[in-house]
Amino acid sequence: MLVSASLVLLMTAPGLALFYGGMSRSKSVLNMMMMSFAALGVVGIVYVLWGWNMSYGDSYADANGDTGKEILGLFANPFHNFGISNLDPANYVFVAFQLTFAVITAALISGAIADRVKFSAWLVFVPLWVTLSYFPLAHMVWGGGFLTWADGDGLAGMLFGTTDGLPNVAPIDYAGGTVVHINAGIAGLVLVLLIGKRLGFGKEPMKPHNLTLTMIGAGLLWFGWFGFNVGSIVFGSTEEEAMLTQFTTETGLVWINTTVATCAAMLGWLLLEKIRDGKATSLGAASGIVAGLVAITPACGSLTPVGSIGLGLVAGMLCAMAVGLKYRFGYDDSLDVIGVHLVGGLVGTIGIGFLAAPTAATEAIPEGLLYGGSWKLLAVQLACAGFAILWSAVATLVIGLAIKYTMGWRVHDDHEVEGIDFNEHGESAYDLAGTSGARRGLTPSTGVLKEKEGANA
Repeated sequence: MLVSASLVLLMTAPGLALFYGGMSRSKSVLNMMMMSFAALGVVGIVYVLWGWNMSYGDSYADANGDTGKEILGLFANPFHNFGISNLDPANYVFVAFQLTFAVITAALISGAIADRVKFSAWLVFVPLWVTLSYFPLAHMVWGGGFLTWADGDGLAGMLFGTTDGLPNVAPIDYAGGTVVHINAGIAGLVLVLLIGKRLGFGKEPMKPHNLTLTMIGAGLLWFGWFGFNVGSIVFGSTEEEAMLTQFTTETGLVWINTTVATCAAMLGWLLLEKIRDGKATSLGAASGIVAGLVAITPACGSLTPVGSIGLGLVAGMLCAMAVGLKYRFGYDDSLDVIGVHLVGGLVGTIGIGFLAAPTAATEAIPEGLLYGGSWKLLAVQLACAGFAILWSAVATLVIGLAIKYTMGWRVHDDHEVEGIDFNEHGESAYDLAGTSGARRGLTPSTGVLKEKEGANA
């Protein structure tokens, strides 16, 4: 699991940072990459202090044998075992793994609001958002809370009843369709509508400045995603032989499903581009890769390889169409977070209701509609996706409005036009001439750009 945690960490830094950095404009590439690194720095600390407790604190006992109290099935007590100080060290590995999930979920949002947001506002938003949106949803889906299979009083149990305390039809989210991708996608949509468009959106070109970086980032994301999905295995038994059998069969299935779904999504995106635009682009390939990875995330343990190919193909084509909606409806999703992560997360989560199928590796999985199963699984998946949308939207709106009417979200218009890299960070990614503008120089000690003084500066 430590290897998986390290792979997921690689997804954020440098994977997502490179992916987003290449897609942004040259004058904002450093800011875009800094938002990913800042999310890592902030969430890494917050998760250890109280994030773990809110997500899983009622499921893992401390050194005294006590667990935190669950609050209405929404989250656990954030102050019980604060800073995991009394947690059994044997559980540190799981803390590390889940920490990386929280990090990348927050970082994903940054792509929707690229080129126009104060770095300070982002630093305030991230800890508030993971506290009010990510940690509760992680608890509800994976930590024994309101949406999880482990609680018969949860949403699934309310819909179709329970047997021996467990819901008759349990929702499926193997590695984060709701908690990660729908959550981040909705947060991005709310912030885009709240903050507004970039200056010149729809009137001037805003193309990616370095697709080489984006392609490298996509490759790192694909590689790291195996830690994301394969590492999310939950063992059904504590017996050593049973655990070994499950590990060898289920992890292989998850790896193959993750791979073929991603391949199919990339090809589906490129096919749609070729038909619609006459060209199959490198940006389309990179975006298709991510769309496939997003869609298979909740479904990687519940589909057959053939079903995964079908899911990936559908996800690639639907996401390729969805990213163009921002021009039709006039919202500025800078780097296609909504079109890829929200739509891809919905495709994967809802697709389980159609394509789920038991295999030799996952015999307990119910059948989806296309395999002759009941419509009830689809209904449960829809209900869970809808709840995640509602929760994330409300939490993000509250935080977003609070920041908007206090410190403010947007940089000054002149700074946005000139370049957010220089005005927020005092740096330029491509200062090829060795200068930084007629009125600016470098501080001797740090190399950070500053305004020159004097009448002839």
